[in-house]
Amino acid sequence: MAADARWSIADSAALYGLERWGEPYFSVNARGHVIVQPRGDRGGALDLVELVQELEGRNLSLPLLIRFDDILEDRLERLHAAFERAIAQYGYAGRYQGVFPVKCNQQRHVVEELAESGRRWHFGLEAGSKAELLIALSLVDDPEALLICNGYKDQRYIETAILARRLGRQPVVVIEQADEVERIIRASRALGAAPFIGIRAKLSSRSTGRWGSSVGEKAKFGLTIPDVLATVEALREAGLLGDLRLLHFHVGSQINDIAVLKDALQEAGQIYVELTKLGAPMGFLDVGGGLGVDYDGSRTATAASTNYSLQNYANDVVATVRECCEPHGVTVPTLVSESGRAIASHFSVLVFNVLGTATLPSAIPELQESEPLIVRNLRETLHGITTTASGDEAVLSRLQEAWNDAIKFKEDALAAFRLGYLTLPQRAMAEQLTWACAEAIVERLPRGSAIPDDLRQLRGAMAGTYYANLSVFRSAPDTWAIEQLFPLMPINRLDQEPTRLGHFADLTCDSDGKLARFIGDGQAKPLLELHDLNPDEPYLIGMFLGGAYQEVMGNLHNLFGSTNAVHIRLAPGGGYQVDHVVRGNTNAQVLEAMEHNPGLLLERLRVTSEAAIQRGQLKISEARRLMDHLETSLRQTTYLQE
Repeated sequence: MAADARWSIADSAALYGLERWGEPYFSVNARGHVIVQPRGDRGGALDLVELVQELEGRNLSLPLLIRFDDILEDRLERLHAAFERAIAQYGYAGRYQGVFPVKCNQQRHVVEELAESGRRWHFGLEAGSKAELLIALSLVDDPEALLICNGYKDQRYIETAILARRLGRQPVVVIEQADEVERIIRASRALGAAPFIGIRAKLSSRSTGRWGSSVGEKAKFGLTIPDVLATVEALREAGLLGDLRLLHFHVGSQINDIAVLKDALQEAGQIYVELTKLGAPMGFLDVGGGLGVDYDGSRTATAASTNYSLQNYANDVVATVRECCEPHGVTVPTLVSESGRAIASHFSVLVFNVLGTATLPSAIPELQESEPLIVRNLRETLHGITTTASGDEAVLSRLQEAWNDAIKFKEDALAAFRLGYLTLPQRAMAEQLTWACAEAIVERLPRGSAIPDDLRQLRGAMAGTYYANLSVFRSAPDTWAIEQLFPLMPINRLDQEPTRLGHFADLTCDSDGKLARFIGDGQAKPLLELHDLNPDEPYLIGMFLGGAYQEVMGNLHNLFGSTNAVHIRLAPGGGYQVDHVVRGNTNAQVLEAMEHNPGLLLERLRVTSEAAIQRGQLKISEARRLMDHLETSLRQTTYLQE
């Protein structure tokens, strides 16, 4: 379809907030397609629509998770560059050395890419379980990279970390519960060696936003100040105080207000100074995670945004820690952060197609002979609306009156139907005419006027449901679980004005399986501006900034499994290369996950079909077709295909 002369790609970029949250990785080209610049402003771009089409040609069906490994590397570069600038600006005598929390995205190719790309900065990993510790131990072979060991720790976990130190690794076992101290002492005595030790402190500083309640004195992890002092004395008595090297704190994921971080840094900085005075050698201050992502682009201290930039964050960390240490003559520590969300969110894009739409029945029914008075009244109301001029503020009172009449006639029609005075077809006609009145009113509402609430709400009432080929519970569980806001927008037809409002319903048989919160002007909105579907053109939707947490937290609701995923990297001579393809779950695989045997299921159905053949209810050719369909379905993805 040709571009709309009244609408520009700049209009689309502004409407969907792309110019705010998409910087510097996503924009729109002259064809109305979203383009991806995996290296930001350093050059190289890919047309996302063309990329999807070419990947489909490689038998990778939608929904498709596209991971841009160059973005991962670029995020690492920007993080380290920000801290390097801050260190230079404030004359900080230490350095920055980050780690990636494996829990943020445990996919093998993702963690491998980060370990390899981060090697030049001695970038490490953070593990929160024994399984994650195994991943980290196998990938971090740089003797200068840190391996932060968080989470609950049993004896085997601690002993593994101690032995890893003998391999030349730098594991830091962070004490997060008071009872871990004795286990560390016991394991160290048994092995004749100790790990590097860290302490996680519970700060009195409170956080804000969705995770604000996860910190403070009632936090799940961390030691109170009395516990910190008791731990120091226990380590001293065991001869392990010399291995206490790190102080850790965490003030919640997605810190939206920089003031929260400043308060926490001041408190933690003073604790660090006091630990050195107590005789611990220290050397590292881990400011935890929390570096936020501006999901809605509003740059505000709200749940889906942040009121600071990456550089603001680095500046405050560096300046505040220096201010704490220097007056006491304490050597400034190596600064550590566990920035998972800020590193991984941008690098993947989920693309799904729209299967169809459903709207209120607003088609005008044909005139019938001897129509009931109620139906005739609705026709006359509709005629009055359609003959009213549009765009004139003076028409608002007439439109309001017409809508009041339409609602009254619709209620009369329902009452008449209940009493048996209207037939079902006549009731259907009344409903169609009512919604035809609503649609005609919406088309005539003037712009920029003080529109009455019930007329303004008609736009939402006429919104459509767009059926999406995905499972929210599999691919975007946080939208359902914690109302996380991710940018959602069409990736094609952006040179055309979207004339419909709608939300997305997924494939699951669950009323919560929907996407109905979208980026608005400073706050979330329940409907998104969308286009009418064209019969011969796919309508492609992208969900952006979902690279953190969504994959591992997704579930098998209705047995929809993982989607196809592909790793893309810009090629040296231009274009791109497909580094890895990860096939999504097949129907057979999700059945096996629930302990069903696909072969046994097929055999049961074969026996049933043979019995039907014997009874003359099923032809042999039909039975063969049925079994072919079943066998093919077991090999296919769990999502809908053409």
